[in-house]
Amino acid sequence: MTIEHHPGDELLLAYGAGTLDEATSLLVATHLALCPRCRRRLDLAESIGGEWMNRTRANGTVDETGIDSAMAFAPEDDEPAGPATAGSGPFLFPQPLRGYAGGDAADLGWRAVGGGIRQVRLKTRGKGAKARLLSIAAGTRVPEHSHGGEELTLVLAGSLYDRGKWYRRGDVDAADASVVHRPAAGPEQDCICLAAADARLKFSGVIPRLLQPLHGF
Repeated sequence: MTIEHHPGDELLLAYGAGTLDEATSLLVATHLALCPRCRRRLDLAESIGGEWMNRTRANGTVDETGIDSAMAFAPEDDEPAGPATAGSGPFLFPQPLRGYAGGDAADLGWRAVGGGIRQVRLKTRGKGAKARLLSIAAGTRVPEHSHGGEELTLVLAGSLYDRGKWYRRGDVDAADASVVHRPAAGPEQDCICLAAADARLKFSGVIPRLLQPLHGF
């Protein structure tokens, strides 16, 4: 398994610092369980972060040669994923997602939201992004929408095609308020993914907008 699309270094550093909301933290932790490359970069970011804090000047300004410069030289090579330390084996969901959701994909009470899409809403504490699991039938397009904020989507099974790129297991698709898109599940199997969004989606079509309050998108 080769993961091609990763969270940014700023997001990894925020995760390491414990400053992310619960939903986004869950998504990043799940990606880390699948991605040796990002586990290495997180270790490096945490080491650099400690040094960066030491270089913060007394007046509150930051040494510009700190974290950004050093991360630019971090290794980008991927290695075979192998058994993740957080658990892989026959499970679709790695830990911590499996424990958080209360089971693997087959154990959950999926709810149909229409158009070949099912979801499981995950309870998260505090303010910030909300998390949900989505199952998109093979070959199905999500209704066209934009965003009131930022959304991260982590593919767990199948594939997702969005804005000219393919996303597969372990890949993270990021969208913000500037994006209007209509992602589609690949034809080979249903696409199952974990999404974290800090604002409601803005659907272009009338019917999705009418159904939105029922499903909490």
